[in-house]
Amino acid sequence: MSGNSHEGKQWLWLLIGGLLLVAIGNFAIQDHGWLKAIILGVGGLVVVFASSEMMIKAVDGYAKRKKMNSFVAGTMAGLSSNIPELVMLGFVLMATPRVGFIVTVLTLHVGAAAFGLYCSTLPRDIEGNAHLPKPLVGLSTDLYAAAAGVFFSIGIIMLLMKAFAVGDASNVSLSTTDLYVFAAILLTIQVVAILRLVKRFSKQHKPESEDDVPVQMAKNETLMPITAIIVFSVGGLFASVIGGHSVGEFAGILVHKLEEAGYSEMFGAVILSVFASAGAFVMIGTAHFQKKYNIAMANASGAITQVPFLVLPIAMIMLALFTQTGVIPALDNNNGVIPIDIHTTSTILLGFPSMLVLWKAVQDDGKVNWLETSTMVAIFLLVIYLLVAHG
Repeated sequence: MSGNSHEGKQWLWLLIGGLLLVAIGNFAIQDHGWLKAIILGVGGLVVVFASSEMMIKAVDGYAKRKKMNSFVAGTMAGLSSNIPELVMLGFVLMATPRVGFIVTVLTLHVGAAAFGLYCSTLPRDIEGNAHLPKPLVGLSTDLYAAAAGVFFSIGIIMLLMKAFAVGDASNVSLSTTDLYVFAAILLTIQVVAILRLVKRFSKQHKPESEDDVPVQMAKNETLMPITAIIVFSVGGLFASVIGGHSVGEFAGILVHKLEEAGYSEMFGAVILSVFASAGAFVMIGTAHFQKKYNIAMANASGAITQVPFLVLPIAMIMLALFTQTGVIPALDNNNGVIPIDIHTTSTILLGFPSMLVLWKAVQDDGKVNWLETSTMVAIFLLVIYLLVAHG
């Protein structure tokens, strides 16, 4: 009994300890060196971990009240795991818009690699296949295909704008209008996807595996009160903002030190993208160790699908607003925001093969075997290497 009570309060001790480290890093240490960076990084990650625990409690409680499929519930929680990423990206976008845009797109490649790696940890049948949740096969794969089309289309358009530019081709850029239009279209896809997910899979359906629920209640377990669900949700979101800001401060110091050491800009962007995805990674790990595989898988898949249809469009809107309000300077007299160069174009265009491979691996039979797992990881790591070494 006491052990269960201690485990149930673990998130609170983590939250207190993480907030204490964040406070020390922000107020007690003024020098922007390695000590400040490490304290902020560790403290921010601990706070994000605690916020993920809180969000999982809220999601689990709500799912049990509504008898909701756990993959759907996990997807809803996954949306909140983007808060630390968006907070961090907001500061990066204000400081260096071009690098911030690259970091945003790179989180897709990092998330795709994480999905492939996570698939290697899933329970497998006697033939070595990991059975994936029905909602993922039925809907998320459509988003993989849509993302492949989006990145291919935008990447080709950027190439054409650069190739057929009139006048000085070095000044070609995406304008505020371009970003608003792209963002509106991409967000529409995300809204439709969420509505379809809830409508098709929020209730019971024929399970594809023993982990394909609705969420089950333990014996003699009581339903979590609505007020407790709200408290855990709001508290988790608030903590994720603090943790995301702290991790962003750490990543900023780290990238600055890497640039001073002579590392490339793209290498620093990859490092930033890894820490930008910290919220999703922590949510995946927390749910997995609690053996809530559908929630973990929903977050692993959401770390991919929510980048092109949620994180990227919000980043585009922030960039356009920052430019129009004078927070960041326009590139030319035509409200230019994102320059079209080899770095920005390659990160967009190389999203196409990653999404295509992921779609094919999942869509064919709703399972992932060891060959598909190794292929996914190899392709994603190859893309990341190419971006860092030659991007």
